[in-house]
Amino acid sequence: MTGRVSATRVVAPPADDVFTTITDVARLPEWNTAITAVIQQPQRLELGTGWIVEMSAFGRTWRSRSVVETIDPVGRVFAYRSATDDGNPSYTLWTWVVTDHPDGALVTVAGELHPLTFWRRVLLVRIRSRQLAHTELTHSLAALEAAVTRSPGTVPDTTTGGNQ
Repeated sequence: MTGRVSATRVVAPPADDVFTTITDVARLPEWNTAITAVIQQPQRLELGTGWIVEMSAFGRTWRSRSVVETIDPVGRVFAYRSATDDGNPSYTLWTWVVTDHPDGALVTVAGELHPLTFWRRVLLVRIRSRQLAHTELTHSLAALEAAVTRSPGTVPDTTTGGNQ
């Protein structure tokens, strides 16, 4: 069983600024609700380069390794393959597409989950797909919009709703 999820949102910042934020690995924890830290990152993103992040879901944390499959700043397409950093062969293909929109940018994120081990195929893909589709993707897109307008390295102040 393969799980497919996607979400689309119009955001106010310009498409180039949005794409730059999406491809700035150091900023992932600012707007991706499942990423708690960047552990390792490349000097420059290009085909075949990778990074490692710490993820949090289901009350657990783990490391995830991602490798660039497509990076097209002109067409504003970014795709990468992510998998847990523990040798499990299961993976997710993520694709981001950012296009111009009269109100700023149209951002689409799609994930194709490929569970290759028994428990991930039988149980986890259903739970994870539902979690991504119903909450995480929409929350990340909203947080991405806010992150594009903040200076790099600043994080939202969740106690007052403003930036630190």
